[in-house]
Amino acid sequence: MVEGETGVSIVSTQQTKHFLGLKGVSAAEITSLLDRAAYWEQHPSKVTNTLQGKFVSNLFFENSTRTRFSFELAQKRLGAGVLNFSAAESSVQKGESIYDTVRTLESMGIDAGVIRLKPTGVLQELAEKIKVPLINAGDGNNEHPTQALLDFYTMRKHFGAIKGLTVSIVGDILHSRVARSNLWGLLELGAKVKFCAPPSMQAPELAQFAPYVSFEEALQSDVVMMLRVQLERHDHGLLRSAEEYREQYGMTMERASRMAPHAIIMHPAPVNRNVEIDDELVEHEKSKIFTQIAHGVPIRMAVIERALT
Repeated sequence: MVEGETGVSIVSTQQTKHFLGLKGVSAAEITSLLDRAAYWEQHPSKVTNTLQGKFVSNLFFENSTRTRFSFELAQKRLGAGVLNFSAAESSVQKGESIYDTVRTLESMGIDAGVIRLKPTGVLQELAEKIKVPLINAGDGNNEHPTQALLDFYTMRKHFGAIKGLTVSIVGDILHSRVARSNLWGLLELGAKVKFCAPPSMQAPELAQFAPYVSFEEALQSDVVMMLRVQLERHDHGLLRSAEEYREQYGMTMERASRMAPHAIIMHPAPVNRNVEIDDELVEHEKSKIFTQIAHGVPIRMAVIERALT
């Protein structure tokens, strides 16, 4: 059992194999998942019988089309039966109602659940009560471990190794589960992490693990990871305008030209073009955005397989 920021990151017992986060997860565990994803990428059969007879439910209490499709494709390629559940935010107000839904599906006989939640902490509570493996597809401002794994896979494939890399993560660190999962995993794998964010978007409690630097310093990194600007947060005073954000913290063509020749740009997607990153850069030779997306399926195949075998 490994302790995470809000509880257990990975629980492996004879009864269950939850995968809730990367904080506290060993480099060996992460590497084994990356290696298994490499196997699946090198064996691109449309469908296998690896998990034939198993049923996995995608429980998305928060919308995310890309992540759900990636998980669903991974499940179907492994030969598992797939059940999809989605709920509007307004229909799920309390952790108890989420528990009832998950417990009901467990009672019906699902073998694992992939869960995405808006509130932080509820997933950990579920993991303490639900016996079938639960896989975190993004929970609140806590973690998004499979996104981080596909980011690591992309970096390792491009550079050959992660150890020794400098990775700068730019954007809304305060609300980013992607930033947190990347932080924990990258540090464990031997990379150096830096943050760059407007003062209103910084998470002070993370500064002891990764310093906040200027955009100019961030551009000197091997990897510059841009986070999605959550435009829906404008009304809360975090941003004056998308245009101002681009001017101060966007990856423009001019800023990209100042990166080292070997350096790459990453982004978890979906992208707000011409806000956090210029339109011309999304498919630029320095950009690995669509490469990251392509790596999502083999990574999630490795994670699902781990939970059910």
